[in-house]
Amino acid sequence: MVAWMIQVLGDWGLPGIFFLMVLENVFPPIPSEVIMALAGFNVAQGRLTFVGVVAAGILGTLVGNAAWYEVARAIGVERVRPLIDRYGKWFAISPEDFRQAEHVLGKYGPFAICFGRLLPGIRTLISVPAGLIRMPRLAFYGWTALGTGVWLSFLTGAGMVLEDHYDKIDKWVEPLGYVVIVLFVGGYVAHLVRVWLRSRKTS
Repeated sequence: MVAWMIQVLGDWGLPGIFFLMVLENVFPPIPSEVIMALAGFNVAQGRLTFVGVVAAGILGTLVGNAAWYEVARAIGVERVRPLIDRYGKWFAISPEDFRQAEHVLGKYGPFAICFGRLLPGIRTLISVPAGLIRMPRLAFYGWTALGTGVWLSFLTGAGMVLEDHYDKIDKWVEPLGYVVIVLFVGGYVAHLVRVWLRSRKTS
C-alpha cells in the first residue's frame, strides 16, 4: 500500500494528497500518518510546499468526513432512538445512557470534534454522532478543520524532519491507537459490569 501511495503522490502531487485523505476518512484503515509523512518528505525534497500539503490534507479530510456526517444528519437521532430503546440492551446502551451521550455531545461537541481529530480510530467515527444530533454544519466543519490542521501540520513536519525515514512515524503513532482501543474496550467492559450490577439490584 505504501508503494501505491508513493506513486499517487509522485504522479498527482497535491491532488494526490487530497484523494488519499478522502479515502483515509471514508476507509479508515488507510493511515493518514503515512500519507502526510510521505507528503512531508516531498516538502523536504522541494517538490511540494508545506502550506499546500496541509491545505490539501485538510480539504480531503473535510470531504471524507462529510460523507459520514451528512448521511448521519439525514438519518437523525429521532430514527435511531427507537432502535436504542429496543436493541440497546444487547450493546449495554440504555435509553438513559443514549440521552446523556446526546447531552454531552451537544454541550461539548465542538471540543470533542477538535480533540477527536488527534486520535487514531476516533477521528472519523466521531462524525457519525455529530451528524445524528445535527450539530450545526459551521461548527462541525470549522472544528474539524482546526483539529485536522494541527494534526496534519505535525505529521507533515515530522515527515520533513525524518525525510526518507518516514516509515518510522507510523510505527511511533501506532501504539497511541492501541492505547485508545484498550481504553475504549476497558470502558465498555466496565459499562457492562455496571449494567449487570444495576440489573441485579433492581431484580
